[in-house]
Amino acid sequence: MKVKLPPEWGTEPVPKDAKVLGFLDYFVLWSSLGVGLLVLLAGSLLKGLSFSEVLLVSLFGSIIGSIMLALPGIVGSRYGVPTMVSLRPVLGIKASYFPTTLNIVQLIGWTAFELMIMAQAATLLTSSIFGPISYSFWVVFFGVWCMILALGGPLVVVRKWLERVAIWLVYGSTIWITYHVFSSGDFWSWVFSRSDSAIPLLLALDLVIVMPISWWPLISDYNRFAKRPHSAFFGTVAGYTISNTWFYVLGAALVVLLGIEDVVASIGALFFGWVALMLILVDETDNCFADIYSSAVSFQNIFPKVRQWRFIALVAGVSIALAISVPLVEYESFLLMIGALFVPLLGVVSAEFFVNRRRSSITLEEFYEKAKAIRLDNMLAWFFGIAVYIVVVTLIPELGASLPSFATSFAFSVMINRLKSKVN
Repeated sequence: MKVKLPPEWGTEPVPKDAKVLGFLDYFVLWSSLGVGLLVLLAGSLLKGLSFSEVLLVSLFGSIIGSIMLALPGIVGSRYGVPTMVSLRPVLGIKASYFPTTLNIVQLIGWTAFELMIMAQAATLLTSSIFGPISYSFWVVFFGVWCMILALGGPLVVVRKWLERVAIWLVYGSTIWITYHVFSSGDFWSWVFSRSDSAIPLLLALDLVIVMPISWWPLISDYNRFAKRPHSAFFGTVAGYTISNTWFYVLGAALVVLLGIEDVVASIGALFFGWVALMLILVDETDNCFADIYSSAVSFQNIFPKVRQWRFIALVAGVSIALAISVPLVEYESFLLMIGALFVPLLGVVSAEFFVNRRRSSITLEEFYEKAKAIRLDNMLAWFFGIAVYIVVVTLIPELGASLPSFATSFAFSVMINRLKSKVN
C-alpha cells in the first residue's frame, strides 16, 4: 500500500487556494519559533548584565531583529515564492546557489543543535530508565518526529499541531517557569547590579538581533502562504518580538537567580520543573521541523526536480548523525558566524526590493526564466557587508556588527544601482 503524503510546495509559486494563513496563524507560528531551549541558552550569555540591561537589550534587539526578519517575508507573501527563490532577482539564479548552500549547511547545524539540546533535556529526565543509551535514543526519537512534521508541511504544522496543541503547552509551562524563577532568587539585588565580566551592551544587542535574523533565510518558506502580506508581516513581528524578549530575559534569569550555569538543569531544579521542561520539549520540535523543512526547500532551489521528501529524509538523517557524534560547543561563535553571512545579505535584499526596484514592479518571470545568471553588483555589496561584519567582530566587538554590516550592504547596493541608472 502506497503512503499518500501531503501536497509539496517546492520552488514554484504557491497557488492562490493555498494562501490561507492570517495574522493569528503567523503570530502563533513565529511566537512558537521564537521560544525554545536554544533561545534560553543564548539568553544565558547575557548573565553578567543587570536585569534592567538584559530587559532593554532583549526588547530592543528583538524588535529590531523581528522587523529585519519580517521584511523579506513580504516578498514571499507577495509573490508566493520561498526565500532562496526570492534571491534570484537579487543575485541571479546561479549566484543564488551560493547562499542556498550556506543556508543548507547552517540549517543542518541548527537541526543538530536542536536535537542535541532536546536529547540532553530528555536524558536529564529519563537517564534512570534508558541508562547509557538514553541520549542516543532521544536524538533518534526527536529526529524522526521532526521529520514526520516536515513531511506534513507548514499548513499542517501551523493549523493542526501548533494552534491546537503545542503553543498552549509552551505558554503554560513558560509562565510556570517564569513565576518560580523570579520568586526563587534575590531579584531586587539583580535589577541594577552588573558583573565586571559582562559582555558589552552593543555586543549583547548583537546576540539578541542575530537570533531572529538567523530565521530570515527561511521566512518566505512559510510567509508565502499568507492571505495578505501585511497580516504576515505584523503577525511575524508581534509573535517573534514577544517570545524572543521573554526567553532571552528568562535565560539570563535562570543562571543569575538560580545560580546554575546549565539552563536545562536549572529548569529541572524548579518545583515541578521536570513537567515544564517536558512541555517545552513538545514545542521545541517545531524549531527542528522548520530547519528540516526549509533545508529541503533550499535544496530544491538547486535541484527542483527532486521530490521534497527525499531531502527531508536526508537532512534528518545527517542531523541525527551529527547530534550523536559532535559535542555542543562554541554556540556563541556559531551564532556570530551566521550573522556574518546572512545579516549583510539581508541588507542587499532589502535594498533591492524596497529601494532599487520600488518604483518598477518585479514580474514573477524574474524569479524564473527571466532571471539573470549572476548579478555582480549585489554580490559585491554582500561581500562588502561580510567584510565589515568580520572586521567589527575581530577588532571592535563592543560596537556590535549586525547593524553596521547590514547598513554597509544596503548602502552599497543602493549606490551601485543609482550609478548604473545615471550611466544608462
